[in-house]
Amino acid sequence: MVETSLLLVLLATLADMQLTEIDHIAIAVNDLEAAISYYGEAFGAEVHHREIVDSDGVEEALIKVADSYIQLTAATRPDSPIAKYLEKRGEGLHHVGYRVDDCAAALAQMIEAGATPIDVAPRPGSRGTTVAFVHPKGSFGTLIELVQE
Repeated sequence: MVETSLLLVLLATLADMQLTEIDHIAIAVNDLEAAISYYGEAFGAEVHHREIVDSDGVEEALIKVADSYIQLTAATRPDSPIAKYLEKRGEGLHHVGYRVDDCAAALAQMIEAGATPIDVAPRPGSRGTTVAFVHPKGSFGTLIELVQE
């Protein structure tokens, strides 16, 4: 019953913050080149953007799907969050990135609704975006990234 109430509050809060779309679905992989090759062969997909984010210890390759992305992400160092995720859970879905108009306001609203922040304030992300992560423990098991372009 409490989870249902929290879910309703979160859904109402998300509506208030006016999510604009899914920015990306992030998939953690051990071998970025192999994953890029697979998506190319399986879907005819091409990398739209590629970047190393040193602060997070990741290299990402973005495959554009309509106005959103599939973000293939691999660790660049053994102490990165992606490396720890891969060691514990293996390859697969890592997080969902929601595009928002105002990352700081969206993060504040999520915290008010009961979410547990990983980032206490928005920070620079890839592609020149502003991002903030919200822990899965307060978001029904899903790691959420808020993304402001």
